[in-house]
Amino acid sequence: MAGAYDDRDGFIWMDGKLVPWREANVHILSHALHYASSVFEGERCYDGKIFKGHEHSLRLIESGRLLDMKIPFTAEEIDAAKAEVLAANNLTNAYVRAVAWRGAGEDMGVAARRNPVRLAVAAWEWGAYYGDAKMQGAKLDIAKWRRPSPETIPTAAKAAGLYMICTMSKHAAEEKGCSDALFFDYRGYVAEATGANVFFVKDGEVHTPIPDAILNGITRQTVIAMLRDKGMVVHERHILPEELETFSECWLTGTAAEVTPVGQIGDYHFQVGEITRDVAKSYEELVRA
Repeated sequence: MAGAYDDRDGFIWMDGKLVPWREANVHILSHALHYASSVFEGERCYDGKIFKGHEHSLRLIESGRLLDMKIPFTAEEIDAAKAEVLAANNLTNAYVRAVAWRGAGEDMGVAARRNPVRLAVAAWEWGAYYGDAKMQGAKLDIAKWRRPSPETIPTAAKAAGLYMICTMSKHAAEEKGCSDALFFDYRGYVAEATGANVFFVKDGEVHTPIPDAILNGITRQTVIAMLRDKGMVVHERHILPEELETFSECWLTGTAAEVTPVGQIGDYHFQVGEITRDVAKSYEELVRA
């Protein structure tokens, strides 16, 4: 299956049933298109099993709650929809996207309580998110935008609106020959990349930003637990930009990114070292276990 995302064979699950891929459409006056009332999940299926799929379904529901948007399906029903989509499209290794949004209805202003909350699940084959950087180490720009304060937006939600500056920053990074961009947060601390959490190594210990203004990624949590199981020291803390020059290794984590080594952020360089390679190998084994 290839080509434009709106012109493919296959099926997408929408509001309780499978529909042909090309017919999985929404009305132009859907509230989400105008006011960003949308939340989503990205998941990977390995050898027929979605890694931590139920945790993703629970987070989708929680993201909806944080946006005052009750999703009309249980986590178990969402799990079943994902399985149905994979089977209908004959996929065993795939990326899975569940998205919930306020649709078109009686309201077409900021308030939208009378509009239905809709849910769709799609899946497709998707290789390494950063291409060759998976092996060589990604090159990151430093974004001019900052991740917002949790007092301005529900930063714990995986909400579409939070990704607006991610798209802008990734475009700017790509124009400079980079794979991605690193954000600082509203206070000036190191935050995250446009779609992934970030980890650093210094003197054999691991450091990662505390998720008090960024998404606490499921892959992030998985990798921290994995490192601690190995006896590694992991510091979850605020990291200042000037500390970047003191770290020897760096990697990104995310469902799409998996574990991707980083070779450069701005003017700072990192080795694709032993700890990074071990984390990437261990994660690859874990998701297929």
